[in-house]
Amino acid sequence: MTIVLASLVAIGVIAFILSVRAKDLPQPEPVSPFHHLDERKAAIYENLRDLQFEYRVGKLSDQDYQQTKLDLQRELAAVMAEIDRVKAEIAAGKIPAPAPAPELVKTAAARAPAKFICPSCKAEFAQPLKFCGECGKPMKAAQA
Repeated sequence: MTIVLASLVAIGVIAFILSVRAKDLPQPEPVSPFHHLDERKAAIYENLRDLQFEYRVGKLSDQDYQQTKLDLQRELAAVMAEIDRVKAEIAAGKIPAPAPAPELVKTAAARAPAKFICPSCKAEFAQPLKFCGECGKPMKAAQA
């Protein structure tokens, strides 16, 4: 009896899977041509901050720090050049401009991005940080 019931359920699941047509599935949201570049740029900036922190606490030699920093800066320059290339292609009409997500448009229009300033070196950041990404000093006194 259990085998018959399991067989019927399996047949029902297979029939359902085969009956779903591609046109019945929702269209995937278009991916921005900048999405992967923005993610890579953010990762490089984070790596640069981590590198600077590790150098300041003495985990890296000066030579290793300089070489790694130079490599990351070259990679960042390549990403920024790619972003400029994509922007030029959008401006020339070679690729369509990405449509902003409706919820992001409302959020951006509702509030301007806050600037958090380091009290020591006056570096500006879009989000509150515990330690400055430039000088490494505590930012608990930083205000917008």
